[in-house]
Parts: sequence; structure tokens; C-alpha cells
Amino acid sequence: MPPEQGLPQPQRTWAILTVFFGLIMAVLDGSIANIALPSISRELQADPARTIWVVNAYQLTVTVCLLPLSSLGDILGYKRVYRAGLATFLVGSLLCALSVNLPMLVAARVLQGIGGAGIMSVNTALVRFIYPPTRLGRGIGLNALVVGVTIAVGPSLGALILAVASWPWLFAVNVPVAIAALALSRTALPDTPPQPRSFDYPSALLSALVFGMFILSVDGLGHPGWRVAGCAGVALAVGLGWLLVRRQRGRAAPLVPVDLFASRAFTLAVGTSFCSFMTQMLSFIALPFFLEYQLGRSLQETGLLITPWPLMVAVMAAVSGRLSDRYPASILAGIGLAMLGGGLVGLATLGPDAGSFDIAWRMAMCGTGFGFFQSPNNRAMIGATPPERSGGASGAQATTRLLGQTTGTALVALLFSLSPAGAARMALYLAAGVAAVGAMISLSRLRGPSGETVGREAVEPDA
Repeated sequence: MPPEQGLPQPQRTWAILTVFFGLIMAVLDGSIANIALPSISRELQADPARTIWVVNAYQLTVTVCLLPLSSLGDILGYKRVYRAGLATFLVGSLLCALSVNLPMLVAARVLQGIGGAGIMSVNTALVRFIYPPTRLGRGIGLNALVVGVTIAVGPSLGALILAVASWPWLFAVNVPVAIAALALSRTALPDTPPQPRSFDYPSALLSALVFGMFILSVDGLGHPGWRVAGCAGVALAVGLGWLLVRRQRGRAAPLVPVDLFASRAFTLAVGTSFCSFMTQMLSFIALPFFLEYQLGRSLQETGLLITPWPLMVAVMAAVSGRLSDRYPASILAGIGLAMLGGGLVGLATLGPDAGSFDIAWRMAMCGTGFGFFQSPNNRAMIGATPPERSGGASGAQATTRLLGQTTGTALVALLFSLSPAGAARMALYLAAGVAAVGAMISLSRLRGPSGETVGREAVEPDA
């Protein structure tokens, strides 16, 4: 079906529920297991350092599989890849819950990661076919709302489950949800036209190698004994990435969407997105340390004081999604990132005598800015691509988010290894600086022909 039509009601409602069910599970399982690592280590009698691979295996697998699976979505149809991802995620979740040792659990998490990548790689592409162009911003706003809230509530939900059940239930709860989503997806999701071409297996393997090596090497920069190897790994990943880009140039529909970067609107949206998610992860990791160690707050107070951030993300994501159907993303996203940076500077300048209200309104300002940014920028990114390349754009969007988060995490670890006492405050200042860079990139879309459009899908790449 062509994207200019969208789905009729009530099929649209069921399609959105199906897409959201899958997205919630895929995003949630990236963070919900963190809180259970001590329990998993004890019950499986595993070394705590090795237990971290319960988290790493999922995140790494998702990242390296996103672009190949988004390319498969273009070739086979987004519905088929999404349903295959749901089925794989279902089997992986069941195997996680039944795992009796750490190697089995890690292997099941890899399978889960393949399924999660199948879901996330074509999620935004499906949204494009579910909503008509005049309401695309609203649909992407709801998508952003789901992602933002899921990331924020993941640790709390994990703690709630562990309060009443053992760690296997963190994965077992996915099974009935995945079954329901799989059943709904058969008739609710739109059938999108496949593209008759072959899958580029060598490029898929090279892409997995590039992203896998980059993530592992960036993570190594935060550990003193691995910095030299980390720097060498990053350099090698960049070199292999250059070879991958050269291989992809000139192809009509490359696995790595280098063709989409011919559009200035798409390129700047990707750059803005990378900066925003790096800012988010720098802040989310540093804030608990900052509130407890620098401002003297208890663990319970810290949790409550951070709450205004995800709360305002939830409120503003839907609002900005509607606005993005009427106003340029460059302005909306630029304003949002400027607010985010201002809120972070306000937090970083607080001293031990700061009151709870002083902290809370700055948190709310950060959440408002991030929520205001996300939907318009995502709309600009997906809108800057032709419909037949929606899978490539969707995969690039998810990959950019994960790479930004990975880089932000590694930078916080590096700061703590260099200056433990002042690392949290330094991370907040650094996050504010990255947000300012993102705001400038976004506002630069106002200069010259960017291909940015409002309220319709037609976007012309720059000459």
C-alpha cells in the first residue's frame, strides 16, 4: 500500500498497538536486566564481571543487526521482518527464562537481540505506512513517547518484578505480550511492497564487524588497562567503516544507507540525533552520582528528583509530534536541545545547599527540551527519504540512537577513571556542550536548501 494513504480506522489503532507492544519489549530488554545482574550472578554461580555480558550481548547484537535487517525490510517487506523479529524475540525470551547457566543465558540474549533488532529496524518505517502524511508527526511523536518512557521506567519496572518474583520472570513476562503482538500483527500491520533485489551478505558481515568493533573499543576507553587497545580498535573500526562506505557507494539501495546522506536534511537530522542521545546517556549515568555524592541526597530522594525528566519527556513528545506536522523540525528540535543544555548547566552549577524545588524544575526543563526535540527530528529524518527506502532510514535512526548512547556511556566511564571526585559534574557540563552542538546542527538546517518540508512527505535531496 502507498504511504500517502495510511491505514483506515480501526485498523490503524490495532496496528499502532502491535508496533508499540514490540517496541516496548525490544527497548525495555536493553535496560531491565541491569538491576538483576547481582541476582543472576548469585543464582547461576557466575563471576560478576562475566555476568555483565547478559546486558552487553543484547545491546551489541541489536546494534550490529539493525542495518542488515532494515535492508531486509526494504527487500522482503517491513511486515515480514517485523513479524520474524517478534517470533525470534519470543523464542529468545522463553530460552532466557529457562536458562540454567550463564552461557545459555548469554546465548539466549543474543537470540533475543536478533529479534529486538528485527523489531526496531523497521519500526519507524511501519509507522510511515500506518499514518497518512498529514499525521505522520503525531505518529512519530507517540513512537518517541513510547521509547522515552520505556527507557526511563525500565530499572523501576525491573525492581518491581524482582520484588515479587525471581529474575527469570524479567524475561518470561515478554512471552504473553509477544504472542499477543504476533497474533495481532498478522492482520493489523500494513502489507508494504517488497523491493526485488538480492541481499548484500559481504556488506552485512563487514557492517557487523565495524559496529561491533567500534562499540567494544569505545567501551574499553573507560577502563585504564584497555585504553591503548580501545584507541587501536576505534581506529581500525573507522578504517573498516571507510572501506564499507566505499563499497556501498553507487549502489541503488545500499545496506548502509549512504545514499540517504545525499539529503542534507537527513544528514543533519542524524547528526542532531547522535548528539541528543549522547547527551541523554551522559546525563542519566552521571545524575545519580551527582545527586548522591555532590548534593548529599539519599537513594530514595534521588529517584524522586529524577522523575520530572521522564515525566516531561512523556508529556512533550506527543505535543511536539503534533507541532512537527505544522512547523519546521529545525526550529523545534533546536529549541528543544537548547532547553536541554540550559537545564543541564543549571543542574551542574548547583551546590550542596540546593533545595528540592531547585533540582526538580531543572530536571523538568531537561525533560521538556528532550521531549520537544525528539519527535520533530525523527519526523525530519524519516520524511527526508523516499518511501521505498523507509527501512534504511528506520535502521539508521535506531543505530544512531544506540551509538549515541554507547558513546555517552563510554565518556562517563572515562571521566570517572580520570577524575572520580568531579566526574559527575564534569559529565553534566560535557552533556550541555554536546546538546549545544546538536542545537547548532539543527538550526543550521534553516540555512540554504535542506529539503525540509512540513505537513507532507515530498522531500528533495540536495543537489
